[in-house]
Amino acid sequence: MAAAKPAPKAETRLPKDRPIPVRAALLGEKLHLRGLYESPQELGPLVRPAGAQGLAVLFRYGVAVLFNLTDTEQKEFLRELKERIERPLHKVEVEDITLAVAAKQPEGVTPEGVSLSELTLPRLQIVATVLARSVALAYYETAMAGAFDLIEPLALKLEHPGGGGRRMRELLHHIGGALLVQHKMTGRVEIQDKPDLLWDHPELERLYLRLENEYELRERNAVLERKLALIARTAEAAVDLLQNRSMLRVEWYIVILIVFEVLLYLYEIWWKG
Repeated sequence: MAAAKPAPKAETRLPKDRPIPVRAALLGEKLHLRGLYESPQELGPLVRPAGAQGLAVLFRYGVAVLFNLTDTEQKEFLRELKERIERPLHKVEVEDITLAVAAKQPEGVTPEGVSLSELTLPRLQIVATVLARSVALAYYETAMAGAFDLIEPLALKLEHPGGGGRRMRELLHHIGGALLVQHKMTGRVEIQDKPDLLWDHPELERLYLRLENEYELRERNAVLERKLALIARTAEAAVDLLQNRSMLRVEWYIVILIVFEVLLYLYEIWWKG
């Protein structure tokens, strides 16, 4: 029985003599990767062959980063992933760059795209990780901006006597959506954590830090966290206001009952007298 041929290294599928188009796409809330791991691999996101000469790097939090795929190949590959996407987005969030090999230039972002000294698999995984986090942040920034714009006027209206009821429920609905964004950011994407891949390839930490700085991952994440902190405080204030109004209603009910009892008592005295 002939021995199985080892699979070719993933990076050899990519052309080295011309720029490589790269697209990061946030497809849904989660991407199920069970069954796609053909053999044990090093630390890092899953890499799969795609198209005629391309690669796909897949992330459990719903992002696929596609290297050197034509539009037709992208559609075909994403169609194959469709059943693995949990809660797919109505509108896919995408981010495009161009990748090039430039052995004599520093690795990092250039006016033309991203430059690498060579197309090794760990380097491609680092680029894919930064792009995946960036496109996820872009989606959360859009979602947070919409929630934030709605929460502020609702919170101001609650200060007026007519504010409450429907507005309170609407406010809590938007707050809940914003806090759900926070859960997804911290529990799935892990923006602030360094990739596990750097444990096996510490020499790539400089490349990762350059890309992280260029895409402002930490700064964008910090802005979102400040907005989330403000929303959390708004949620606390809204709940306190709701509780106070409920207590006030209960107190009014008690006062009305007491007045009714007094009037009933006076009526009985007058009737018997």
